[in-house]
Amino acid sequence: MTTLTFDGKEYLDGITSDPNILGWMRGSPPAPDRLITFQDDRFLSFPRHRWALSHVSELLSVAPVARRADRVSLLAPATETHTTAFEALRFKSLDGQDTSWLKALSDTYTDGIAVLHRGRLVYERYFGALEPDRRHLSFSLTKSYASTLAATLIHEGALDEQWRIPHVIPELAATAYGNATIRQLLDMEVAVSYSEDYDDPGAEVWQYARAAGMRSIPHGYQGPTSLYAFLCRLQGAGRHGELFDYKTPNTEVLAWLMQRVTGVPFATLLSERLWQPLGCEHDGHIIVDATGVAVAGAGLSVTLRDLLRFGELMRTDGAIGRQQVIPAAVVANIRRGGNRANFARADYPLLPGYSYRDMWWITHNQDQAFEGRGIHGQRLFVSPGAELVIARLASHPIGTSAANEPITQPLIHAATELVRTLL
Repeated sequence: MTTLTFDGKEYLDGITSDPNILGWMRGSPPAPDRLITFQDDRFLSFPRHRWALSHVSELLSVAPVARRADRVSLLAPATETHTTAFEALRFKSLDGQDTSWLKALSDTYTDGIAVLHRGRLVYERYFGALEPDRRHLSFSLTKSYASTLAATLIHEGALDEQWRIPHVIPELAATAYGNATIRQLLDMEVAVSYSEDYDDPGAEVWQYARAAGMRSIPHGYQGPTSLYAFLCRLQGAGRHGELFDYKTPNTEVLAWLMQRVTGVPFATLLSERLWQPLGCEHDGHIIVDATGVAVAGAGLSVTLRDLLRFGELMRTDGAIGRQQVIPAAVVANIRRGGNRANFARADYPLLPGYSYRDMWWITHNQDQAFEGRGIHGQRLFVSPGAELVIARLASHPIGTSAANEPITQPLIHAATELVRTLL
């Protein structure tokens, strides 16, 4: 049995942990040791999550993010020549290890990866439980969808980035958000007492997950069982605006703001503002809590190609042909980036020179690239300078991006250099 080691712990490698090899949910009914359910609260643990992330709608309550069947835009498949060129790539990881393209995909537990160059599909590959027409949970990539819509509403005047949160949601006046602005929310500069440490079973992130309907409620649990109830309990932890402090509840507040000022559910906003104009091939799914509120910080499931479409929209300054779906000024503001000094103080050693703006990670590299990121390896890399978009859906055993970053960054760099040679 082949294993990989991360932080001193051994895990089945990307091939051995393939859900098809392990036989999760096979049989009628599945064998007890191959059964994955919501109730046992283990479906998000490795290696079960390698199946579960591609079957979220079978485990959790979801709302549809509807496409329009009469507006689907199709992508021509990648050519064999381009596929061969990608799979011949070799490069070194950040820790100096030689690797190949396919080994890098395996070692980052990739479920699907696709590359667009100048709007043309040049690479696409699926592994494990994922298929072209199957949705995969994108986790915090959902934040970038939500923030882009919020920035659009600001551009249109429905929101003002300098408003304090209680101006729209008075229910949050006595919380950490009572004196925070919408701009501080968008740039993750709100000082809130909340831990996103996935290795700490007592961290607030697990209470958030239960409130969001993403974890089962244990016997005797006395905490909040809906997102709004959870948000109304969060208290401050310092001064806003002084530090980049990544906290998922900020996005839930952002979605609450959007729904309050528009009167439209978040799933419908996604459908009307993005899914339909983008010509998505499949409906998206978004997890909803016990009251039907969408989980805007981590709940969107999307097919790989439809994720690519969103990235391509951001690469082309918010336009599809002659249709301006997202204002160009919104995309330009994201690309300029946020407060680099605040980001540097947050200590992300693998992301030197980055900043964070409107819930996108900004590289400030020569190609003006920016990224959406999600735990367990989700990535949407947008590079205007290289005319490139890379979408990856994955099920890495470790949540934090730092576990896959030493391979992911060189992989993206190798792909970027390759597409510069493509016609």
